[in-house]
Amino acid sequence: MVGLFIKFNLVQRTAQACTALAFNLRRKSEFLVALADYSIKCFDTVTKELVSWMRGHESSVFSISVHASGRYAITTSSDTAQLWDLDTFQRKRKLNILQSVGIQKVFFLPLSNTILSCFKDNSIFAWECDTLSCRYQLPAPPESSSILYKVFAVTRDGRILAAGGKSNHLHLWCLEAKQLFRIIQMPARVRAIRHLEFLPDSFDAGSNQVLGVLSQDGIMRFVNIQTCKLLFEIGSLDEGISSSVISPHGRYIASIMENGSLNIYSVQALTQEINKPPPPLVKVIEDLPKSKLNSGDLKMKVTSGRVQRPARSRENRIQTRILKKDLTGSFENKENELSDGLNKKRLQILLKGYGEYPMKYRMFIWRSLLQLPENHTAFNSLEDKGVHVAFLNLQKKYPIKSRKLLRVLQRTLSALAHWSAIFSDTPYLPLLAFPFVKLFQNNQLICFEVVATLIINWCQHWFEYFPNPPINILSMIENVLAFHDKELLQHFIDHDITSQLYAWPLLETIFSEVLTREEWLKLFDNVFSNHPSFLLMTVVAYNICSRAPLLNCSLKDDFEYFFHHRNNLDISVVIKEVYRLMDTTPTDIHPDSMLHVFVALTKGQYPVFNQYPKFIVDYQTQERERIRNDELDYLRERQMVEDMQAEVDQQRVEDEAWYQKQELLRKAEETRRELLLQEEEKMVQQRQRLASVKRELKVKEMHLQDATRRRFLKLQQDQREMELRRLDDELERKVHMRDREIATTAKDLEMRHLELESQKRLYEKQNLIRNQEAVAKEMREDTDAYRRKVDLEEHMFHKLIETGQTQNQKTHKLIEENLAKAEQACLNADWRIQALHKQRCDDLQRSECYQEVARLLRENRRKETEVLNSMMGEEAKKWQEAEEKDFHLKSEKKASALSDASRKWFLQKEINDALEHAEHPYTKGVPRYQNGQVVSSCLSRTSQLNDISEADSSTCPSFSQRRIQWDTTERDLMERVRNLRQRLTVQTRNRCQTPHLLVT
Repeated sequence: MVGLFIKFNLVQRTAQACTALAFNLRRKSEFLVALADYSIKCFDTVTKELVSWMRGHESSVFSISVHASGRYAITTSSDTAQLWDLDTFQRKRKLNILQSVGIQKVFFLPLSNTILSCFKDNSIFAWECDTLSCRYQLPAPPESSSILYKVFAVTRDGRILAAGGKSNHLHLWCLEAKQLFRIIQMPARVRAIRHLEFLPDSFDAGSNQVLGVLSQDGIMRFVNIQTCKLLFEIGSLDEGISSSVISPHGRYIASIMENGSLNIYSVQALTQEINKPPPPLVKVIEDLPKSKLNSGDLKMKVTSGRVQRPARSRENRIQTRILKKDLTGSFENKENELSDGLNKKRLQILLKGYGEYPMKYRMFIWRSLLQLPENHTAFNSLEDKGVHVAFLNLQKKYPIKSRKLLRVLQRTLSALAHWSAIFSDTPYLPLLAFPFVKLFQNNQLICFEVVATLIINWCQHWFEYFPNPPINILSMIENVLAFHDKELLQHFIDHDITSQLYAWPLLETIFSEVLTREEWLKLFDNVFSNHPSFLLMTVVAYNICSRAPLLNCSLKDDFEYFFHHRNNLDISVVIKEVYRLMDTTPTDIHPDSMLHVFVALTKGQYPVFNQYPKFIVDYQTQERERIRNDELDYLRERQMVEDMQAEVDQQRVEDEAWYQKQELLRKAEETRRELLLQEEEKMVQQRQRLASVKRELKVKEMHLQDATRRRFLKLQQDQREMELRRLDDELERKVHMRDREIATTAKDLEMRHLELESQKRLYEKQNLIRNQEAVAKEMREDTDAYRRKVDLEEHMFHKLIETGQTQNQKTHKLIEENLAKAEQACLNADWRIQALHKQRCDDLQRSECYQEVARLLRENRRKETEVLNSMMGEEAKKWQEAEEKDFHLKSEKKASALSDASRKWFLQKEINDALEHAEHPYTKGVPRYQNGQVVSSCLSRTSQLNDISEADSSTCPSFSQRRIQWDTTERDLMERVRNLRQRLTVQTRNRCQTPHLLVT
């Protein structure tokens, strides 16, 4: 063990027991602490303050795993595991499981985005960190060796998982193959395993081979998982270990003992086999046994405090040089003679004298030193293949301002990738080729061949560990540095700085990041003029010349910054140091013994470059091709999806436009419907007003007709009254005339009577006087009958005229009523059609009403039909009776004419006066309606009485009685017809006043 000075600082008093700790966060001064109150706190070691306080667990947290980037952390308790974002200190996801299963451990795999979850039922799942999707599940172990897993450990490269539990067996899982590949049985005294942890190694590239196993007896044993050998152990039965942790670089082991003490173990002190560098991969076989140097020829002086470099004796160096000249003299002369008449030795002497080649001739000298074949045909064939798929998006990763420079770089890299497949997967190739591309951007052929020559000669063995950095080359550099400056190397080891940090950045950029243009050109004047190992020695010299600032650096970020940025360093001093290192480095660690001499490119065709693990490159090429195909498929699918999305968007826009248009049309339709409804309402109101106006007009018309009828009736009444007054006057005149005539006749009769008296007295014949009185009485009766006949005929004539006018008025009125009914029926039909659409829901309720109304209407029509039929029958009977009575009247007239003719001799004067009075009424035909036809009947003039013979005076009374009876019968019939028509008019008006009923 090595004594160490250890100190501690108090950061915070938590007042709670600590259950888990985690370091290596993104901010190096912060760390996580899990407390007994189920919470997690983040503290800062610099400010000693609380950064964040995270809650969410319901049981004690026993494990905290931090991602390699330091951004995420997983906290695990017995019932749940939670993923935290350490930038925002918020929970991203939570893993919930069944209470009966339980969580054993959840942690990140090193240097990957995979989360491994181990449960108490021995099930192990791998999850993707970004998407949290399950990647795979490890199969169950065989039943013969099944154990209940309690503790786990993973190598730094994340390829091997070690699991153990209450058994002395260890299970080793290969996570790439997802299978159990080895079972290690611990010694018999080991009954249970409490802790597992791999021991890091600087030379195994993360594939740790040593596993520390802490058992129940408090002893931690370190075994090699490949050879299954016990290397060393710490702790004892008396002083057992409670828990232990190994430092990230594998130099120290910190253990908490069961007695509460803290022990720090040095791994180097425990074993010398762990940190010993591997033997060189390249061995040189010498065929000249005489030129071998004895081990005693190399002398080392060791003094306290300073390590002397090995030196060679002058005789040996001279002897060696002479030996080489004798054996290879002709070869060297041939080698030093370059094309274009230049000599390499002379160029080297010139270079050592001036430190660099002249700027004007530098490119020419380089082309001569590198012996460029200038294979135009071969280069054109490579260039004709176009831009390689690996460098299609070069501008995204290396955004160069000059488009020409970017295009030349892209073509050069593509030609290199077409020349050898490995260069398509080399991430640092653009950094390596860029200085030469910038220098030879006007001559792409020279640029390509310079880079190809550089790769073949100065990049030897760089690709043997591809895709990892060249561990063998870095080991050479580290061995040379350990020989020439052990203090600086120890400083690197103390601060966990490997050759991948202090050597590889200089090599992969060929010093272009840390040197200016002039310094870089000066350096490569010397690189191209010397052995390929000169470049590796330059890396060592650069570190040695910068040892002062490097020894002052303690943070990894400072080292990274130093080897990626320009520093205040004289390149001439570095070059001198390189030459010194080339001369003073022992042969067994000198890179020139492991690297081949310069080999120029062949003429015509370029040589095949296959100095790399072909299966890895082929696999990566296949994977890249698969990824490229997948990407192309994804791009095609994304393009299809984008096209579909565009079509969907276009369709959605069209649909939205269509819907908007439909909405506008709907709104317009609703507006039009509202306007139409308003117009319909207005029209209905107008129709109602029109109907009311029509009703008012009809009422007014009816009032006017009524007034006209009353006025006409009054006129007729006045005319009748005038006629009656005229008749009364005529009667009075006739009565007066008759009275005068009677008076005259009486006087005449008196005179006659006097004469007769005289004659009586003369003849005294009584019989003659009786006859004369009988004749006088008969004449008076005939005169009265004639006067009554004339009055009756005039009354009949006026009655016929009045009846015709009344019938014409009634017919006109009936036609008007029918026309009004037709118009009202049209309006009612429209109204009823609209009412039908509005009242469909009430059809069932209204059907009964309609049937009842239809029945009533049918009953009314039946009754009307019966009334009309009875009227027509009655009318036919009346006309038949009228014809019979007319025939009877004619016969009576004939009889009356015969009786009148018999009294002609006595009433000649009275009949002539009566004929003059009755001449006008009997000259025109009187219209009469019989069965709908108009017939004219003319009364024969009373002048025909002159041609008719006298009839018996006894028939006159019966004729007068029949005329009076016919007149009464006709008056009754006309009164009945008028009453029947009034009833029909009232029923028709009642039907017209129910417009809401519609009967089909």
